[in-house]
Amino acid sequence: MSGAVARIAVTSGEPAGIGPELLVRLAQQAQPAQLIAIADPDVLVQVAGALKLPLTLSVFDADTEALPHRVGHLFVRPVALSQPARPGQLDVINAPAVIAMLTAAADGAERGVFDAIVTAPVQKSVLNDAGYRFSGHTEFLADRVGREVVMLLAAGDLRVALATTHLPLRAVPDAIRDDRLECTIRILHADLRDKFALPHPRIVVLGLNPHAGEGGHLGREEIEVIVPVLERLRGQGLDLRGPLPADTAFLPRELARCDAVLAMYHDQGLPVLKHAGFGHAVNITLGLPYIRTSVDHGTALDLAGLGVADPGSLFAATALAIDLALRQRASMRI
Repeated sequence: MSGAVARIAVTSGEPAGIGPELLVRLAQQAQPAQLIAIADPDVLVQVAGALKLPLTLSVFDADTEALPHRVGHLFVRPVALSQPARPGQLDVINAPAVIAMLTAAADGAERGVFDAIVTAPVQKSVLNDAGYRFSGHTEFLADRVGREVVMLLAAGDLRVALATTHLPLRAVPDAIRDDRLECTIRILHADLRDKFALPHPRIVVLGLNPHAGEGGHLGREEIEVIVPVLERLRGQGLDLRGPLPADTAFLPRELARCDAVLAMYHDQGLPVLKHAGFGHAVNITLGLPYIRTSVDHGTALDLAGLGVADPGSLFAATALAIDLALRQRASMRI
């Protein structure tokens, strides 16, 4: 940890997308922490000029005392692009810089230089076109530390975690395995308790198939995998309900009885969450040895350079990262 003031690193994401604009807008907000932009400084200055917003940059020095954020100012860990970015126009030549930004953020968090990292959206396609095997921030960060992680999205009190993340739909059933599902539930339970200060987390687990398998008539994954895992973990004291059908689990009366919902695959749970809070939801990676949050949207290339992108999700992701970092600091002082 970095002294009295929490340090929050924020990556600018795909330089041709809306990430740099969101970061410049974030700099205009009062924040109870030090913000460190991991970005190309020239891009930030250019975007601030286009938006007619004040922005002063100072090179970040990890050996100096952490200072609270000043409106219109950012500390910056410079990562230069290979080619000037043009809004809305992807360029594979800048892919190494995007990876370098993520690497710098992760390295700083792993070494305790940053209390948390917040990531703006990247364009997976251009990273893969450049030769990187990149399926998402979540997988990239998990591979670095060699840990199993869980993707959780939150919109207010609604929290939806995923048992599988960026997989083709036909690959999902084979990925719902006894050991992996148990690991996911344990990580979700532990971080709801330790990071979100929920002493006895209540988790609803969805079935994989329609009607949660209809007693085996619509699939046997519930009978053969999900139910045995839930029964075993309930015997160890975890508060788990399910497997519930996905089409009824999100009714208000059901959500009122839980702290998080565990969906079996990406598009089973996230459409509901994004309908409830798109533009203000937050993506959190559970299971990492540090705090990582992100926006709930993509690079929005069609909006880049127009000055109209909604910064709400980045604001929410930064606020949650700060809140979790301060909560973690408080728990370490006890």
